[in-house]
Amino acid sequence: MPKTDISAAPIRIGTGYPDPFNDACAGRIRKKVGDAGGLTAFGVNLTSLPPGKWSSQRHWHSHEDEFVYVLSGELTLVDDQGETLLRAGDCASFPKGSGNGHHLQNRGAQVATYLEVGSRHADDLTTCSDVDMKSSNRDGAFVHKNGTPYA
Repeated sequence: MPKTDISAAPIRIGTGYPDPFNDACAGRIRKKVGDAGGLTAFGVNLTSLPPGKWSSQRHWHSHEDEFVYVLSGELTLVDDQGETLLRAGDCASFPKGSGNGHHLQNRGAQVATYLEVGSRHADDLTTCSDVDMKSSNRDGAFVHKNGTPYA
């Protein structure tokens, strides 16, 4: 099995959300280590989240399962059931189509690092729970829930 060169992984800082939805996530660093390894059926991201920042807006997926595994630091998982503290060695799973909006918040004083794993289903629609926003894997564009594009 070939070793993946993590230093060659594409990096995305922030989320690409339209203003003002990216502010809470600014500074999130996502290394696409699955892409660096040539994976196409599912994605694996090595993500660093600075103190005070969120992983994303609270959301759920129509066609994609999602999994996170905390490597270092502490994160607060916020979902429809409330809040759960996740520490290094903890993981969480988010089944597709659940409607359970979730995200991670770093309320600690240290950068938290975690792995994200998710399928790459072409028909997936990501719906945000708390803000008027959704996106489709088909084009990646963020739109209002009624389909109107952001200006």
